[in-house]
Amino acid sequence: MKIRHVRAIAVFGIAVVALTGARGSHGGSCGGSSSGSSSSSGGSNHSDNDGTSGSSSGGSVPGGSSSADKAERDVTINECTYDSATKNLVARVTVNNDGVLDYDYSITMKFTGGTATPASATKTGIAVAAGATEKAELTTPYTGSGDGSEYTKCEVSRASRS
Repeated sequence: MKIRHVRAIAVFGIAVVALTGARGSHGGSCGGSSSGSSSSSGGSNHSDNDGTSGSSSGGSVPGGSSSADKAERDVTINECTYDSATKNLVARVTVNNDGVLDYDYSITMKFTGGTATPASATKTGIAVAAGATEKAELTTPYTGSGDGSEYTKCEVSRASRS
């Protein structure tokens, strides 16, 4: 009789934990947003993809606590496009350093699309003073034979600051 009682209490305890969840967790929702708050100021939108037509979609880069995650949150994609004059894929970004220290940023962008071969562009040494914002342009040669329209998305694949 004692074993049934202990087993019933254990099952009840597991059920309570399963129903209430772990209270200390700050996990994200299905939409990729986090229940924690962001330290960025000015209500800026950190986009993680744009069409090649130059329109901004305004999504967010998932947050985290590492320096690389913070660097990604500091980058806003303004435009991703194909430049027919230079035959380059171009990403124009804004880096917002809302911290108290000056940083040099390194950013790698990934250009993708349905049947397009993924392409990457990297820019290093983007100096951003504490509390300042800098614009940067990342380019990579277009290796296709068309007008670049097969590249429908660009995203920050890596960002760091030092």
